[in-house]
Parts: sequence; C-alpha cells; structure tokens
Amino acid sequence: MEKIAPVRLSVLGHPQRLAVFRLLMRRFPDRIPATELAQALNVKPNTLSNYVSALMQVGLLTQERIGTSLRYGIDMQSARETFDYLLLDCCRGRPELCAPTSNFDLNNKASKKYNVLFLCTGNSARSIFAEAILRQEAGDRFNAYSAGTTPRAGLNPFALEVLQQKGHDISVLRAKNVSEFQAESAPQFDFVFTVCNQAANEDCPAWAGQPVSAHWGMPDPVKAEGTDAQKSLAFQQTYGALRNRIRVFASLPLGSLDRISLQSTLDDIGQLENGVSA
Repeated sequence: MEKIAPVRLSVLGHPQRLAVFRLLMRRFPDRIPATELAQALNVKPNTLSNYVSALMQVGLLTQERIGTSLRYGIDMQSARETFDYLLLDCCRGRPELCAPTSNFDLNNKASKKYNVLFLCTGNSARSIFAEAILRQEAGDRFNAYSAGTTPRAGLNPFALEVLQQKGHDISVLRAKNVSEFQAESAPQFDFVFTVCNQAANEDCPAWAGQPVSAHWGMPDPVKAEGTDAQKSLAFQQTYGALRNRIRVFASLPLGSLDRISLQSTLDDIGQLENGVSA
C-alpha cells in the first residue's frame, strides 16, 4: 500500500481525472456508461478514455461491458485503502486531525423531525413526487423538501394529476431552485437524495452538517412519448416506484443504525428495481 497510494494520489492530482473519480463516487454503487460520463464532464470520448484508463491502471475504477456499452464504477476497496493511507499514515491515525468536521448525529437531534431534501433537475415531477409522498407517508417524523438544479417554471400537469388522484395537497408544492436551500437561513438537512442522474452528476457544493446522501435515480417521465394515456402511465409508474422506496426508507430504525450501515441501506434502496426487490 505504501507504494501504490502515492501513485494513486498522483493520478488523482490531475483535475479532470479527479473530476471523473468524484462523479463516480457520487454515483456509487452505480456503473456509468462512458457516453454519460463524457457528456456530464463535457469532454471528448477519447479524452475520457485516457482519464479512465489512468484511474483503472492504479485500481481505482472497474470496467464492465454491457452489449456495446462500457460502464465504469468505483473500486471502493481501493478507494478506502487510499483514504486509510491518508488517515493512518499522514494523520498518524488521529481522526480529529483529518476527518471532516461535522456535528451530524441521528441519535442526538435537537428537533424531533429529520430534514430530507430530494433533488432533480427540473423539480417538476420526480422530486416533487418524493416530497409529497414522504410528507404523506411519514410527515410526523420528516420535514420533506424538494428542489431542482435548473427548475422549470411550473409543475408538470401530468404529475399534478397523479398527485391529486393520490390525495395529496398540491397547493403547498412549487418548483424551487436548489439555491434556496444553500442559503444560511435554510434548514440543515439530515438526508439529501438525488432522484435523477443529471442532478447526481453535477458538482454541487458540500451540504452543511454533512447529511447522509444517496442516489435514487429514476427515468424521467416528462420525456415519455405517445398518447396522453401512455404519458400518464409513465408518471404513475414513477410515482409508484418512488413511493415504494420512500416507504422502505421511512420504516428504517434510524436511531439504531450507525452511519455506515445506514449509508449501505440507502444505497441498496436506490438499487431496487421499480422501487421493490428484483
């Protein structure tokens, strides 16, 4: 480890290779197609190939071929070994020196409710669904919020129709920019979930208090084509999948889970097919 760790750190010292690594860390445990990586980072495919090749050579990434598509993911064991090297060697095993400062503690919250933020790009359907569902399912234990990185002017009419059919109060819902929740007066979040790949791929500032985060990517029903009935079905399916995931989340014994176990569980929820076990 003493030989490979400095090499890995040298590879990560290149800004664009570091950007690839950080994006894949945000999307872990997903494996991301090369085309999506190149688009998200705004680099040419051959340039991306050079970046991922360097990261793979030092063991930080893994590659998988699905059909004609190459997909990349973090080798978490290698990443942890590298982080441990920094902590144990450079910090002499003193986490108070090197660990990020955070007062996050699910077991000692001053308030009785957890603050949860759902993010997507437009904040017109998926994240709005999640906000409304969590408020309805467990509003006694969670304060639910949603926002978009580039919010649309209004909520999608098909989304509003589904929410009304399910008995939600749509008068409290509106499209919001994520900047609203990055101001000093904004609530401090315990959980931040991205529900679309594009939002997860964006390099957003770190959240105050270091909330637990996870990616629960869902297909965008706004892009559904066909008749109105076919489009409505896509929104119904997205709503159902999110409701299933949120019900699992809301049932977790949060006070008895350590952060590592909780993170693993939230990642697993994001891998559920259509919101339920495959």
